[in-house]
Amino acid sequence: MSLLGIVNYWVFVALMMLGFYALIARGHLVKKLVGLSVFQASVFLFYISLGKVDGGEPAILVDDPTTIYSNPLPHVLILTAIVVGVATLAVGLALAVRIREAYGTMEEDEITEMDRTA
Repeated sequence: MSLLGIVNYWVFVALMMLGFYALIARGHLVKKLVGLSVFQASVFLFYISLGKVDGGEPAILVDDPTTIYSNPLPHVLILTAIVVGVATLAVGLALAVRIREAYGTMEEDEITEMDRTA
């Protein structure tokens, strides 16, 4: 297996580390949500990559019993995960708006300090 044959896995790892870094290192709530979205996208890429079979055909039944099929299950699961990810992002953004209205800031450290002094 050549390095170019697994480039999608390198992209997956790079996106996952980028999203994880944005999630952990940043204090701004919207930047954390963007990091979470990048992290989710990397997991989607990984699962879609797992469904690919070399030489595989689309999962449409034909008369030839020796045909190798690609697994459609990861693609179907990712469609559901994308919907859940968008809904999670929408709820997170709605919470970020309410936090901004209540505290006047979206920085995690400032919010924690305001809660500690109150």
